[in-house]
Amino acid sequence: MPDLRPGMAIKYEGEIYLVISYQHIHMGRGGATIRTRLKNLKTGQVKEVSLRESDEYEEVTLERKPAHLSYVEGDNYHFLEAETFEDITFTSEQLGEAVYYLKEGEEVTVLYVDGVPINIELPTFVILEVVETDPGLRGDTASGGSKPAKLETGLVVQVPLFIKIGDKVKVDTRTGEYLERA
Repeated sequence: MPDLRPGMAIKYEGEIYLVISYQHIHMGRGGATIRTRLKNLKTGQVKEVSLRESDEYEEVTLERKPAHLSYVEGDNYHFLEAETFEDITFTSEQLGEAVYYLKEGEEVTVLYVDGVPINIELPTFVILEVVETDPGLRGDTASGGSKPAKLETGLVVQVPLFIKIGDKVKVDTRTGEYLERA
């Protein structure tokens, strides 16, 4: 069995997963286990799996190619691959939560297994515009509280009280949290 590391792709129980995190656990007399968080690259679902030494998985080679979101048509997201200008289409179901961080022209990385595109990898941060939030009150400061804000993609994040409609904010795609005003 190959050693696990974050960002690695493995084939486990017939599915291809991306390793998000792992923790090696050794309990007294029992055998060692590896507690992992795996993202299914076809469905986008994340699940926690405890692997034992007897469990079998194999490393899968992922090919990464740059692309950008060219347009959205209903439930289909069309990406234009940067090198070959090939049109790659994913459904919102395949992309999962990633759709909340995508807007037209957004740069992404398309993940390929055996030459077949299976999912995308988002940039670490995206800049999105606030389209709906409560108005700030006089005296609101950066150290005050927070309020919910709906962004242009439909994502709702907690932002400081001074953020208003029309502001652009930087959001971490790994956690879905507000980072700063852009």
